[in-house]
Amino acid sequence: MGKTGEEKPMHVVVRALAVLNHLSSYRQGLTLQQLHQQLEIPVGSMHRLLGTLEHEGFVSRSPTTKRYVLGANAVKLGHSDDYEPFLIQPPAALLEAERLLGETVVLTQLIDGRVVAVSIAGTKRPLRLFVRLGQEVPLHAAASARAILAYQDPALAEALLSSFPRPSFTAGTVRELNRIIDHLALIRERGFDVCDNELDEGVWAVSAPVHSGPAGRVSTAVTVCAAWSRVADPAERAAAARVVLDTAQRISREQGYDKPFAADPGVAELTDLFAGDAAAHGLPAGRAPRVSGVRAES
Repeated sequence: MGKTGEEKPMHVVVRALAVLNHLSSYRQGLTLQQLHQQLEIPVGSMHRLLGTLEHEGFVSRSPTTKRYVLGANAVKLGHSDDYEPFLIQPPAALLEAERLLGETVVLTQLIDGRVVAVSIAGTKRPLRLFVRLGQEVPLHAAASARAILAYQDPALAEALLSSFPRPSFTAGTVRELNRIIDHLALIRERGFDVCDNELDEGVWAVSAPVHSGPAGRVSTAVTVCAAWSRVADPAERAAAARVVLDTAQRISREQGYDKPFAADPGVAELTDLFAGDAAAHGLPAGRAPRVSGVRAES
C-alpha cells in the first residue's frame, strides 16, 4: 500500500498514456486489434479510449488501412518533428526515376491486406490519376497492387482478391478472378506488370516488385504512370519499364536483398515484347499494346 493520502494513478489515464507511448514506436500505425493484443486492454475499452484520443487529436485513424497513428496534438506535445505515419518522403531512387522519365512515380505497400500509395514523386506534366497519396488502390485493376500480389502465397492472393469488390473502372478492367490469378503467374515470369487504360482512361503504367531482406519478401512495388500518348511507341514503353525495374532493384538492394533477380529483361528484349504484344492483338506499333494475359495494366 502507498503512503497515507497518496492517490493511485487513474486507470484510464494510464491506459491512454500506454497507447500513445506504444504508437510512438510504430510509424506505420497499429489496428485496434493489434493494440488490444499488444497492450492487453479489452477491445471495448480500447475502442472507447481510441475514440476519445482521436476526438482530441492525439491519435489519427487512416480511412484506408484502418490503422491508428499519433495525431497532430501528440506529435506537437512531444516535439517529434521527425515522426511520420505510414506515408513517407519519396526515397532517392523514386526521385531519380521521376527525373529520368519526367513522369509520376508511385511507391505502394501492402498493409493489412490492402495496397496503399505510401509515396509519390510527382510531375508537372498533365495526368489524371485514380491514385492519390495515402489512397488504397484496387487489387484487381492496378499493376501497383498486382505486382505485389503476384509474389504472395497463392492462397493469400486469392483470398484477398475474393475479399474485396472488383468493380469496372473502364471498359478494359478485368474482373474475373481466374483470369487475374492466371495473370499473376505472368507477372512473376516477366518481373513486372503493365496497365493500359484499365484503371484510368488514357493512362499507361508499369510496375515492378521490391524484394526485401535475404528472403526477398515482397510488400512494396514501384510504378511509373504516364499519359498513353506519351508512351505510345514500344521503345518508349520499354525505356519506362527498364527504369522501373532498375528503381525496384535499387531499393531491393538497399533493403538487404542480395540475390539475382529472376526476371531482368534488357531494353531490346522489352521493346520486342511490347511490339510483339501489339502485333499479337492486330495493332500497329504505337497502338495500345497489351503486356499480359489480362490487359496491359497499371
